[in-house]
Amino acid sequence: MKSRALLIALGLAALALTVAASSIYVINEGEQGLVVRLGAPVGVVDQPGLKLKAPFIDSVYVTSTRSLLLEPPLEQVIMGDEKRLEVQPYARYRIVDPLRFYQALRTSETANAQLAQLVSSSARRELGQVPLRALLTEERGHILDVIKGEVAAKAEPLGVKVDEVRFDRSDLPFETSQAIYDRMKSERQREAKELRAQGFEWAQQIEARADHDRTVILSEAHRDAAIARGDGDAKANQALAAAFSQDPQFYSFYRSLQTYRNALANSAPTMVVSPDADFIQILKSGPKLDAASAPVAEGAKP
Repeated sequence: MKSRALLIALGLAALALTVAASSIYVINEGEQGLVVRLGAPVGVVDQPGLKLKAPFIDSVYVTSTRSLLLEPPLEQVIMGDEKRLEVQPYARYRIVDPLRFYQALRTSETANAQLAQLVSSSARRELGQVPLRALLTEERGHILDVIKGEVAAKAEPLGVKVDEVRFDRSDLPFETSQAIYDRMKSERQREAKELRAQGFEWAQQIEARADHDRTVILSEAHRDAAIARGDGDAKANQALAAAFSQDPQFYSFYRSLQTYRNALANSAPTMVVSPDADFIQILKSGPKLDAASAPVAEGAKP
């Protein structure tokens, strides 16, 4: 009897603990709960702390009141100018009405899938009306505001408030980017060839101008040298003519000595000539000076 009573007491204690555990739940800071009784919502609990509910027939669905991040996958969209663009948007939202959220979506996974579809469709619709260059101007902010407005309006009946919609990345597809890079590379190579050709042309012009200037300078130098040489020869001839007019015999003797010097300078140490050669007549007989050109000894009378 005593063991049976003990078992009954233990069973009642376990049942009491189960009922107590089923009657108590906790709402943490930054959370809110929706109490559902037999499938019908009965109230929203938005204050943190230890709470009570009817055991076994009440269920509590806890959702966060903080800002949640939504990151849809990367996808391609067609812009208004028929160009393709890879876009990966992101959004931040908050669950502001747990009752609507429970009725429409039930779980966060369903909410993320539904909101991702809303963001994707709104982004496709809006980007399909604008050219690609609009995303590179101040119009980008306006486009994002329009997308956010559409998503927020459609998410409001779901108990969700959308705070932000932005593009995490927006790039051209790899094939398009590669084609653009190849075209840019070809354009740079063409410009480089044009610059090289232009530089070669400038070099040819500079060289031609330098050759022309060199030719002109050399011609002027030769002309000036010829003029100077002619002036020198003229002055030398005048000097020679003056010397010849003063003393023709001495001039003839001096010119003969110059001839000897020029002839004997490149000759061997020994030179053989005929005794009656005109070349050595002056060396044999000496200069023939007349009395008028002979020097007068000091103290002698003329």
